[in-house]
Formats: sequence, structure tokens, C-alpha cells
Amino acid sequence: MSQHQNALSKSNSPYLQQHANNPVDWVEWSENAFQKAERENKLVLVSIGYSACHWCHVMERESFEDESVAELMNRHFICIKVDREERPDVDQVYMNAVQLMTQQGGWPLNCFTLPDGRPIYGGTYFPKEQWTNVLDKLWETYEDNREKVLQYAAKLTEGVQVSELVEKVEMKPDFEAEVIELLVKKWKQNFDFDNGGSRRAPKFPLPNNYEFLLRYGYQNNDNTVLNHVRLTLKKMAQGGIYDQLIGGFSRYSVDMIWKVPHFEKMLYDNGQLLSLYAQAYQYDNQPLYADVMHQTIEWLNNEMKDEEGGFFSALDADSEGVEGKFYTWTKAELTALLGNDFEWYSAFYNIDDLGYWENDQYILIRTQTKADFAKTQGWKLEDFEKRLERANEKLRSARQERVRPGLDDKKITAWNAMTIKGLALSGLALNNTEYIDRAIATAEWVIKHQLKNDGSLWRTRKSGHSSIDAFLEDYAHVIDAFTTLYEATFNEKWLKMAKELLSYTQNHFLDESSRLFYFTKQNKDLIARKMEINDNVIPASNSVMANNLFTLGKYYHDEQLITDAKQMLSNIYDQLPQYGSGYSNWALLALSFNMKFHELAITGTDAVAQRRKLGQHYTPHTVIAGGKSSQLPFLADKSKADDTLFYVCENYTCKAPVRTLQEVIDELDGS
Repeated sequence: MSQHQNALSKSNSPYLQQHANNPVDWVEWSENAFQKAERENKLVLVSIGYSACHWCHVMERESFEDESVAELMNRHFICIKVDREERPDVDQVYMNAVQLMTQQGGWPLNCFTLPDGRPIYGGTYFPKEQWTNVLDKLWETYEDNREKVLQYAAKLTEGVQVSELVEKVEMKPDFEAEVIELLVKKWKQNFDFDNGGSRRAPKFPLPNNYEFLLRYGYQNNDNTVLNHVRLTLKKMAQGGIYDQLIGGFSRYSVDMIWKVPHFEKMLYDNGQLLSLYAQAYQYDNQPLYADVMHQTIEWLNNEMKDEEGGFFSALDADSEGVEGKFYTWTKAELTALLGNDFEWYSAFYNIDDLGYWENDQYILIRTQTKADFAKTQGWKLEDFEKRLERANEKLRSARQERVRPGLDDKKITAWNAMTIKGLALSGLALNNTEYIDRAIATAEWVIKHQLKNDGSLWRTRKSGHSSIDAFLEDYAHVIDAFTTLYEATFNEKWLKMAKELLSYTQNHFLDESSRLFYFTKQNKDLIARKMEINDNVIPASNSVMANNLFTLGKYYHDEQLITDAKQMLSNIYDQLPQYGSGYSNWALLALSFNMKFHELAITGTDAVAQRRKLGQHYTPHTVIAGGKSSQLPFLADKSKADDTLFYVCENYTCKAPVRTLQEVIDELDGS
């Protein structure tokens, strides 16, 4: 243990705690930190990262644990450490600044500011020698050319303040289908037709991208797009980015073939990927997709679930200071563990040139389905699956004896909401009530611990303590999750709570002019109040809100909500073809507006059971409501009899009710 202890020792953040024994005089983000910089005539370093970040660990070892580097940092700077997962608002502002300065970003993010928070210089990872040079030169420039630094700060801050703020445009009467067609046409040029994903490395899963492409391909009978989605989902699930032993995806792969992951496992990726694989399974009953859902949910329950009911945030990429050490194998280890099974096992998981990584380590990666491999061996599939499970259990047991990667045990409201949705959709797709019950239990955790008496939400919870006011991202995803839970259960409690949270969000985050939402309720301690517009690894909070408005508008027959969604989409619609991957969730909303969209009511005592059966089918262009009795406007004029009836409607105009699920499926599939 280091003899040093700085102010971060009192922090509740696992990431900040990692830096609590650095000789750097780190402090948490606060107004006091900037006031101290003003009093002491120092610049401010805002250093941002997260607990599972590999290069954050590297920079800490090289620079922040070094006495001479720390002395230089402490002499001229007030050094603030920020956990980007706790404070995405701070990260958003200074990431924007660094991207404007350098045209790139990432973590660790190191941004230098004036004592009033205005940025003047920044970058990501700096090797030690470069870092000390930056510290010296920056202070020297500030001392010798202060007026020039102040002018630059003013200009850069203005750029940050206007970036991603959207002006209101005249609301479109219709959304031209040609815009989405152009978006997809341009996007296809970047498809990797050999390995799935995009034609570049690193490769990120980007679940929302493939949710859009799946729906677009389905509604437009575009086999090129559908085959690309199938290929991508298969390659990811068979690749090293997926933990072949226990499930769960790493954050990205560093190569073109999904082989070598950046080994950290994030809750937000896995929650969203559950939703994606569930929808893909509804469309195309591939056993591989079912395996991914079952395995990943088991991993979540075993390793990521808190006894309170929520899910933890992340597992580190490193163990014993080495990236991926927990997950990789030498041939000698595998031979000793597997004995006579090594030969076929190494063929299935490519313990050869394909699976080789570095330093005699191999990554388990597949190129065949279980069925195809069993056939090549002359085995029955069920016999091979038993063999494989026995062999995998030996490796799992051996891995349990290793030093485990660090766990970030804070729980984030938005990420838990994404997981609620993923669990609920998996439960529907697989007709598994346990998964829906797990989703409900996690939603109850949100209500019990993260919902305040005034109707607002907390952002994080750790060690029995909830803290930090939630951001738009949290509200948007909880609304989405609760709406999905209603669709899975027909329990109107969830829809009512989604509507209440929507009202709170409108009252506290809405920009009245553009009808878009700010990321924060207020920005008293930030230089800019931002709007999140571009979809990324997590879709933009504004695009999630726009979809929420549309869906809840349908349920409550509230045309104002749908009009607001239409205005939000109008504001950015013409930008969509520029970069399809960055607007995929907006494009999903566009499909709801410019293609057929249905409302389905299921009535009678058997409504929930019938809904569960329908859950095994892909119905992305449909909101579904039901039950024996209901206060919902959509259900008010529907039958109250015990017999099951299905009403397929479009813009609230319903066809004559039908009595069988197959008739409903035929009707929805035909449009």
C-alpha cells in the first residue's frame, strides 16, 4: 500500500478509489476545486476515466504513481479526477473540447482548463515523457502568454457551447422514405461482408445499429441488409469478443474479425446486446442466438447482480496488471486440463494460428456452429453438446482459481434500465418467465432505491447509498424499460410510471424552442449545457426520448406526444444520411413514421398468455396492449368479455377482431 492518501480516499467511486493512494493531490469534481485554482493561481487538470479502462491503468502506473511527475502536477495544477460513468455530463463537455482540439477522443481523457473551467488543451493517453513535457510547456505558456491563452479558451468554449445544440426547423408533414434509403445505401458501402460489422478496426458491437438494420431489412425485404445482420451477430457470438465459457461480451475487438477483445465487460453493452439477440431470435430462430441469451443472463445473475437487486457496472480488462490474463490460455494449460479431449476441443475453438494472440496465449474463437462441427466429427449433436459442456466446465473451474478482474460495483440507473429491457425481450423471445421476472425484480430495485419522493431519479448507487442526480440518459432508458415491461406483462403500473417519468423529464430537461432535451437539469457547475444527439455505443438520450414520446403517445392516444416526437426528428432528419451508424435510433423512429405501424390490442382472460406466445415472433412495427380490464384509452372501447380477441389497428382505426394468434401474425407479417 502506498504511503500517500489523497482526497479520493473518501470517494464512493471505484475508479476514484483506484487513485486514492497516488502521490498526486487528486480531488473530486466540485466548485471548491475551481475556487482553489483561482485563489492559488493554478490551472486545472480534469482527468476523466472509468474503472475498467486499460489505458487509464497504464497512465496511472507510468505517471500518476511517479513521485516526480506528481510533484510537477501538484505544483502548477489543481488535479481533478472524474469517473465518467458517474458524471457523463462532465465527460461530455470536455470530450467535446478535446475532440474540437485534436479531432479524436477516448479515455483516459485529460483536459486542462482555466480556473473558471474553460478548456485550453487536452488529449487522451500521454506516455510519461510526453506528459511531463505537456505539464511544463502548458504552465510556461500560461505564465508568459496569458492573454493569448484566454483568447483561445474563449473561442474553444464557444465551440463547445454550440456543438450539438440543435435549432428548431419547420416540422415536416411527412418523412421522405428516400432519406432512409440513402442512409442505408451509403451505409452498405461500409459493410464488412466477410466478418460482419464495419470495414475497419477496432470493431464495436453497436447494438442499436443492428436493431435498425434488422427492422429496415425486415420491413423492406432487403436481403443484403438482413444477411449482414445475420453475419455480424454470428461472427460476434463466435468470436473472442464473446466469452465462450460463460457468456457476456467485451467492449470491442481490436481487429477486423472480432478475435482479440478489449477484455473489459460493460453492463450497458450486455444489456443492449440481449435486446438485439432477442429481436434477432424472434425474426430468425437461430440456436446460437438463444445460447447467447441464456449464457449471458446466467453470467449477469452469477457475477454482476447485487443482493439488493440491481446489476453492477463493469468487469476490468486487467488482472494482476495484465490485460486479458483471466480469459486466455496456453496450449500447455489446455492439454493438462483436457487430456484426451484436447484434440477436438482445440479444433472447435481454434487453438492454432487463428486463435493465437501473443506470449503463447490463445483466445477461444469459433468458426463453426455446434451442429456443423458435430457433423464433421461424426457425432450426434446432443452427444457433442454434453462433451463440450464437460470440457468447458473444466476450464471454468480452472479459471475460477485465477485472480479475478476488478469489479466496478456501483450500479448505474440507465445501464440497469437497458438490462431490464434486454431481460424482458429475452424472456419474450425465449418464452421464459424467469427472465421476465428478473426484469421485474430489477425494475422494482429502481423504484425502491433510485426513485426519489419528488419523482426524480438518482444516477448511481453503491454500498447502500444512492447519489448524483440522474441525467437525461437515465430518465430516457428507464421510461423505455418500463414501457417494455408493460408490453411483456400488461401490468399498467409500468406504463403509468413511464408516463410520470416522461412528464418529469419534460418539466425539467426540455428546451421549449426545439422540443429537444438537455442532458442535464441545470448546468451551474459546467461551462455548457449540452444536448446529446448522435447515437453511439449507447443511443443518444434524445433519440431514446423521441421514441418514448412516440410509443407513449400511441398508448395514451396523446397526439401532442407524437407531434413532439415528430418535431424532434424533423430537427435532425436531413442530417441522417451523412452517417447512418450515428443516427440509427433516429432512423428507427423514422421507420415508425414513414412505414406501416400497428397498434395491437389483446383482450380476454387469456391476454397475457397470448401475448407471451406472440413474444416469440418479431413485431418491431407494433405497440401491444391488453388485459381483461384497463384504463388505457387504446383499450377503452375494446371487448370486456372473457374470450380472447385480437384487434389489429393502424392510427387507432381497427379491423374486425380475430380470434387466433396465427391470424394476427399473418396480418402483421404481411405489412
